[in-house]
Amino acid sequence: MYLNCKTFFSLRYGTMHVETLIREAKELGITTLALTNINITSDAWTFATECREQDIKPVLGLECRNEHTLCYLLLARNQNGWYHINKFLSYKLHTGEPFPEQAPELPDTFVIYPWGSRSPHTLAPHELMGVRVKDINKLFRIDTIALKDKLVIMQPVSFQDELHYELHQVLRAIDQNILISQLSPETYAAPDETFIHPADLVEHFERYPHIVENTLAVLNACEVEMQMNIPRNKKIFTKSVEEDRKLLRDLAFEGMIYRYGTNHESAAARIEKELDIIAKLNFESYFLITWDIIRFAQEKGFFYVGRGSGANSIVAYCLRITDVDPIELDLYFERFLNLYRSSPPDFDIDFSWKDRDEITTYIFNKYGPEHTALLGTVTTFQTHAIVRELGKAYGLPKKEIDRILQGGFSVKLDEDKIQRKILHFCQLMDNQEKSFPNHLSIHAGGILISESPIHHYCTTYLPPKGFSTAQMDMFQAEAIGLYKFDILSQRGLGHIRDAIDLIKQNHDVDIDIHNVKAFMVDEQVKANLRGVNTIGCFYIESPAMRQLLTKLRCDDYRSLVAASSIIRPGVAQSGMMKQYIERFNNPKSVVYLHPVIEELLKETFGIMVYQEDVIKVAHKFADMELADADRLRRAMAGKYRGMKDLEQIQARFFNNCDAKGHPRHVSEEVWRQIASFANFSFSKAHSASFAVESYQSLYLKTYYPAEFMVAVINNFGGFYSRELYFNQLKQTGIQLHAPCINQSDYLTNIHGKEVYVGFIHIEGLEFALVERLLEERKHNGPFVSLEDFVSRVGPGPEQMEILIRIGCFHFTGYTKKELLWKGSLLAKAREVRQIHHLPLFRPTPVDCTLPQLAYHAHEDAFDEIDLLGFPLQSPFSILQHEQSTYTPARDFHQYIGKEIMTLGYYVTMKMLRTSKGDPMCFGTFLDAEDEFVDTVHFPDSLRQYPFQKGGFYILQGKVVSDYGVITLEISWMRKIGYFEDKSN
Repeated sequence: MYLNCKTFFSLRYGTMHVETLIREAKELGITTLALTNINITSDAWTFATECREQDIKPVLGLECRNEHTLCYLLLARNQNGWYHINKFLSYKLHTGEPFPEQAPELPDTFVIYPWGSRSPHTLAPHELMGVRVKDINKLFRIDTIALKDKLVIMQPVSFQDELHYELHQVLRAIDQNILISQLSPETYAAPDETFIHPADLVEHFERYPHIVENTLAVLNACEVEMQMNIPRNKKIFTKSVEEDRKLLRDLAFEGMIYRYGTNHESAAARIEKELDIIAKLNFESYFLITWDIIRFAQEKGFFYVGRGSGANSIVAYCLRITDVDPIELDLYFERFLNLYRSSPPDFDIDFSWKDRDEITTYIFNKYGPEHTALLGTVTTFQTHAIVRELGKAYGLPKKEIDRILQGGFSVKLDEDKIQRKILHFCQLMDNQEKSFPNHLSIHAGGILISESPIHHYCTTYLPPKGFSTAQMDMFQAEAIGLYKFDILSQRGLGHIRDAIDLIKQNHDVDIDIHNVKAFMVDEQVKANLRGVNTIGCFYIESPAMRQLLTKLRCDDYRSLVAASSIIRPGVAQSGMMKQYIERFNNPKSVVYLHPVIEELLKETFGIMVYQEDVIKVAHKFADMELADADRLRRAMAGKYRGMKDLEQIQARFFNNCDAKGHPRHVSEEVWRQIASFANFSFSKAHSASFAVESYQSLYLKTYYPAEFMVAVINNFGGFYSRELYFNQLKQTGIQLHAPCINQSDYLTNIHGKEVYVGFIHIEGLEFALVERLLEERKHNGPFVSLEDFVSRVGPGPEQMEILIRIGCFHFTGYTKKELLWKGSLLAKAREVRQIHHLPLFRPTPVDCTLPQLAYHAHEDAFDEIDLLGFPLQSPFSILQHEQSTYTPARDFHQYIGKEIMTLGYYVTMKMLRTSKGDPMCFGTFLDAEDEFVDTVHFPDSLRQYPFQKGGFYILQGKVVSDYGVITLEISWMRKIGYFEDKSN
């Protein structure tokens, strides 16, 4: 009888988690329940699963609303009906069309109209009329017996009690961005939209037992299967499974020749083993679809990186999905795919942010919009957002809301009724396990490709991005057997892609960027890695990473893979990174638990740095099957649900260790280390993928530094601000020019050794003007003077002033002040012409005798700081301050343990907290010779001498050396201005 139930996925309307809805129904003895959320089907699969676990029959449907108006309910009689409901709703969400007043005749569905919206006598065979308790008194003049097959009980369930009814009203106010007091009755539910005990509901309809009977008959007629964990991805890439297997085999062995050469026995054996597991799990199409995406990218010249646990696969390596050699790094395929894995693997494929949409379009076109959708995600209300939204709904001023957010609910609760309400509702909504969904969004990169049309499983909608997106998150998709393809974007790849294009343009050189093994043994690349000349290079440019590389004296692939793993937050915070550095620098001090552990972990000095190490130890030390070893890793990392399963794995581990004759205390210590490391360890394949991309960046930076740095700048940098990247660009030996109307493009360009800053970097310059400028220059040639530019492009006076001040007219030979003088006259003359009429002939250029105007060297720099955010020349060259007394960074090693004073130009800082919770930070500066100065600001120092944004700082502190990394522990710091000496 409960045909119209909602959860909080009726966004900003319902208040119940699906478990709450079902629990309340169970307590009332309800055995059949229909979920009909408003214009959304996001938790349908969860609802069906939870219902069955509680012996409740699930019925699926939809409440169709236009704005605040309830149009009708749709109920699915079976899976086909559910498919048509999803398809119908998806069409409306894609097109934005309102629901029609009369529902279409969808196959295998019931339509239920609210009482009074239509005449019961005009209903089609599949249409019904819903009668609420409040409508019963309207039935007394109607022959309900004649309509017995058309009337059903409709008791909406939207919230659980009076408290949540008020929360419902708050949510409705939030949805409309109004005060609760401004709510109109038609925009929120009636107070009776809660569960009524079945006996009471029947009693209300005691004069109309046929309505009760018909309601039960309708519910009995509805039956959805909703089977979980059945493979639902596209099953066949070619025309048959056999063809898929043949194609995958042919591609794998063809790729083996490219990767390993001919007659590589261990590679061939590994391929055969992987193909056997792939066949048993019917995963050929998953590999082939990914290969096809890569093939398309290669044809288009798009750069990509395949990373994640997929790099454990030699088949993926041979198909060029990844560039990580699993044999070289002893990576186990079982980490990616095994017969016992409970959750699906996936390939993470990174593309440049410029290319990803074209890749996505290709996938949609290849497999069709009926079978393809971006994976959705659910954005929940976060604590601060809840407080802010609740405060607005209750009419609190912004200052009071800010005060609550900054200081918490500091008032006594019995003194402030509104704050008490906000706190209470905040606690109701901010439940970590059941956070309230706020709106639907798009997963970072997941794409679903289904065997049957996607609407068999979910509704889709069309967000601004323009691609059909599932009303389903990754957890539901995985649970029902839809495995995502991760098509991600990364700015680091944009650097590489654009650098390759610039190198081709400037040097006519084609680079096989996937030939990473050659980069790894290149001596100049190794020298740059060893000297941490890594600014602009993905993952190895941050101050923390540069320091770690120095401490590990890193100049090879394996060390870089290790560094990429141990710098991860969990590893570093657990103390494993410090332990690894100490053991690396003192390898003779390492004591191994057992010879087998030494054999397995000698590369990482006895520390389980990688998730693969956990598998390796369980496999070799405890003689566990590789699939079981991966189950152990997942269980230890909290990714496996069943404690019983973990207990069985633990028993097998110790039984196997006993059988191999390992001393019990050694086995127990190995188990303890597995338990402690598994939570923090990182996938070696993932680290290796990062290291591969780092080598690709580093190779380009080593041999084509100018083109590489321009590419970094044009992809809007990385870890640092663009100022540092322009600084690094100047160090490559190029001539850096300010923007120029005849030489600059929208982005920064490079021709030989000449680089012109792009128009995009000029603050306040309008994009429309830049477009007009570039189009005019393209069709009618370069500009010959300021007057020529004004007549052809017609900039406004403010825009013209910006172009003059940044140096766009240096080629004219006039100074900026002279140009500004001329520009003001040209602007006035143009205004006069516009007031009257266009002249028949081009007017004579403005000619005037300009006075002698003073010029100071720092003026250009300050214009650049104002319009670019930084000077193009060294900031030290314009600093009016005595600099010779400061110690340069190159001499720090002479003062280890001593106090020195140096002058630094701010680059970046990283805040963190000590173990006691006190704030401290690490700073990075440049000295006058463009050498880095790394600083440590302990809590007392930071409290006395806080940072004051960018600029110059006098830094005093003790020089400390830690495994080759020199830092300055700050005891005193003062920020100074450009004219510091003149102000004294």
